[in-house]
Amino acid sequence: MKRSEVDKKYKWDLSALVESEEAFEKRFAALNDKIPQMEKYEGKLSDRKSALACLKLDSEIGQELGLLYLYAHMRSHEDLAESGAVGLAGRMDALAVKASTAGSFINSELGALDDGVIDGYIADPEFVNFDFMLKEIKRRKAHILDDKSEKLLAMAGEALGATSNVASMLMNADLKFKSVKKHGKKHELTNESYSELLSDEERKVRKAAFQNLYAGYSAHINTLAANYAGSVKADNFIAKARGYDNCLQMGMFGDDVPTAVYENLISAVDKNLKPLHDYIALRKELLGVKHIHMYDLYVPVVENAQMKLPYEEACELVKSALAPMGEEYVGLLNKAMTEGWIDVMPNDGKRGGAYSWGTYGAHPYVLLNYTQTTGDIFTIAHELGHCLHSYYSAEGQPMEKSDYKIFVAEVASICNETLLERHLMNTVKDEKVKKYLLSYRLDRFRTTLFRQTMFAEFEYEAHKMDLEGKPLTVEALNSLYLDLNKKYYGEEVSDDLIKYEWARIPHFYNAFYVYKYATGLTAATSIAHNILTQDGYVDIYKNKFLKAGGHKSPYAILCDTQVDLATDKPYDDAFALFRESLDELKKL
Repeated sequence: MKRSEVDKKYKWDLSALVESEEAFEKRFAALNDKIPQMEKYEGKLSDRKSALACLKLDSEIGQELGLLYLYAHMRSHEDLAESGAVGLAGRMDALAVKASTAGSFINSELGALDDGVIDGYIADPEFVNFDFMLKEIKRRKAHILDDKSEKLLAMAGEALGATSNVASMLMNADLKFKSVKKHGKKHELTNESYSELLSDEERKVRKAAFQNLYAGYSAHINTLAANYAGSVKADNFIAKARGYDNCLQMGMFGDDVPTAVYENLISAVDKNLKPLHDYIALRKELLGVKHIHMYDLYVPVVENAQMKLPYEEACELVKSALAPMGEEYVGLLNKAMTEGWIDVMPNDGKRGGAYSWGTYGAHPYVLLNYTQTTGDIFTIAHELGHCLHSYYSAEGQPMEKSDYKIFVAEVASICNETLLERHLMNTVKDEKVKKYLLSYRLDRFRTTLFRQTMFAEFEYEAHKMDLEGKPLTVEALNSLYLDLNKKYYGEEVSDDLIKYEWARIPHFYNAFYVYKYATGLTAATSIAHNILTQDGYVDIYKNKFLKAGGHKSPYAILCDTQVDLATDKPYDDAFALFRESLDELKKL
């Protein structure tokens, strides 16, 4: 379908960002002229008046840049083959670099000021919109080195980060895998096609994909192990150089999340592995196999019971499911669905997938490619969770404190999905759909809470081994990963070839990141439970979380919402839901 053939009611209205392309050109030119004004403040931030004027100008530039940037890129996403819109996006990319370069001196110059000067700015009511930013600069000062050392680390940065590029080249360019025969035809096996083949209903297809992929990795495992060992050593070196106790502390420091959260995640999951083992046993029974293998964990155990709802009916279902959030929240959902916040239907050239994207000064937007599947209904709830999180953050905070950290970015969206799941389980009569929903939930927990925690534990142990002087050889890394896999999934399911899986996880080159997927799901599950069981909790969630933006650390924001990830309570809620879902699927 061409873009011009899509009904207007299914298209977003970008005029909240920029009124027209003519207005875009005028505002682009004005912003381009405004950016160089930043230069006059460089070297003058020790002066209170200059510092305040500089920060205000930076905010003005940032807000206008955000509006124009979103407009240009979202226009291009309507049809990636439309050269005019793609050209707008390219021009905005260049302008964003110009703005970033112009203001690049701010953090380093403020960070070089005496604590007394920064404290004075923080206490000054005129700096109220910038107080958290200034507190963050002061907090980070403890790990900023002298100029000579900083320059040295900067010079070494490219070399220390080269392992990630090497891994990417190996995984995406040099590694080749034997093709897989499917329905009598050869199918190319790549890292991208692997997940599709691993969910194929034919077991011999799944087995061949699994064996061929890891045969490819095993052929290069010495290089991959040496490369990953180099990455771990670089992480530990930088942590030591910057005065952290260890690399974990450095990894958590950026989001201002205590290391106790990471350690508690691993501990909580380790204590609750039996329900996962029970689910694996149920999978084995439902698949009717004598022995279950790693390549049997991704094929659906329940036929995909699609709820083929027209978009309007899907929206009504989502609004009904999120009714516990209150009239105001549902009213905003309806506003988003009917007033041009959402681009709904697929069309020729349109960007695939789905996202929510927003910037201060306009309501957020959502891109969908709705095709009447059960998954697409959940996508509506998910993306509108992001959308209203951004909406409330902008309502509750000034621009300078409205952006929330990645640590909490998925919480509102997964909370919405969980509420939709609960609503459907209570209202759907079709047992086939119920079984599908339960298996969908169980697999989401398995792949997000359990699997990502296993990844987190692998990273933790690998970095610890290096600190203790133990060599990260092929044998050591394979053994560590295989032992963890057996612990998490049970002895029965583990295949020896899975010991190579660590080598194909690109996130391992961005240390101590994957845990956020697991904590995000856990926090969202706990919040959804509280919404459904505690009177008055919705107001706490709205005011303390959705409207919190980034005015304090994300960990503190969650604690304000009665979710402390350094304690057992959120995990108790999550595992209770997992066990409840497993028991119900067994009954059905």
